[in-house]
Amino acid sequence: MTVGITGLDTYVPSERITGAEIAEISGIPETVVVEKMGVAEKRVCPPDDDHATDMAATAARGALADAGVAPDAVDLVLYHGSEFKDHVVWSAAAAIAEEIGAENAYATESYTLCAGAPIALRQVTAQLQVEETDTALLVSASREEDLVDYGDEDASFMFNFGSGASAFVVESDPGDRARATVHASAAETDGSFADDVVMPAGGSKRPPSEETVREGLHTLTVPDPDGMKERLAPVSLPAFCSVADAALERSGFERDDLDFVALTHMKRSFHERVLSELGLDPERDGYYLDEYGHVQSVDQALAVEEGAAADRLTPGDLVCFLAAGTGYTWAATVLRWHG
Repeated sequence: MTVGITGLDTYVPSERITGAEIAEISGIPETVVVEKMGVAEKRVCPPDDDHATDMAATAARGALADAGVAPDAVDLVLYHGSEFKDHVVWSAAAAIAEEIGAENAYATESYTLCAGAPIALRQVTAQLQVEETDTALLVSASREEDLVDYGDEDASFMFNFGSGASAFVVESDPGDRARATVHASAAETDGSFADDVVMPAGGSKRPPSEETVREGLHTLTVPDPDGMKERLAPVSLPAFCSVADAALERSGFERDDLDFVALTHMKRSFHERVLSELGLDPERDGYYLDEYGHVQSVDQALAVEEGAAADRLTPGDLVCFLAAGTGYTWAATVLRWHG
């Protein structure tokens, strides 16, 4: 059975914060924020609007329209976005399904943080192949930027967090309606990094209280930034390459066949290094999201849209969705792009 993406769309808020503004707030030189961190600007949400479900529902409607699929024809709504959403201990997937009128779908959620897009595609492709399910809607959203304290130097690698949403319509046997055909995937996890990025309060270990709010413990931080960097540096590039190679091999391809990589936003030099290691030209065979920053598992959809608009991604190209999420999980899914 062939599984294909028949529709896609993204949504980003209209509000922006520039790299220059982040530099001014944080005290980090503007050249570091813009050139090294790779944030010329990014989108941010107003406090009272553009919640995760708002953004995801907007992207979902656009993707369904792109696919020519009615909401009531959707069998599954899978939310693979941020755990920071409208409410805690709550199903964003169910709310999105209700909002868009997907009345015949069941709704569920999948969390792999920033590695979510390749894994969600892997999960839903498997479901379409073995279940009596024909049409799935993958939705993601992130406004993790709300959880960033620009005064916390230990959390500076997260200063690129931006806001937005994406949606993919994925169908079994889509025929010539497919915008992309989904091939195989791979993923691996190094759980030794599980506690390296945390929000100190708000969970069962330290429930929210007046004290935790007063102490500013409800933003993301890195308890040991130097230790994390020292341990992550030698394993990250090999892990990216490992999952990319495994996904390519399982799909019947190799690195030389690869045309475009939709990669998680990261510092510019490492983005270029990953693509170069895979034998690709960073200026031509990928898209660096320096006008969006890192929008968690939305990055791959943004890179595909911008890559296609810039004629870097053309019909027939072999594409790899390549991502990593703190925890640390690396994931890849291979697709054939049809336009």
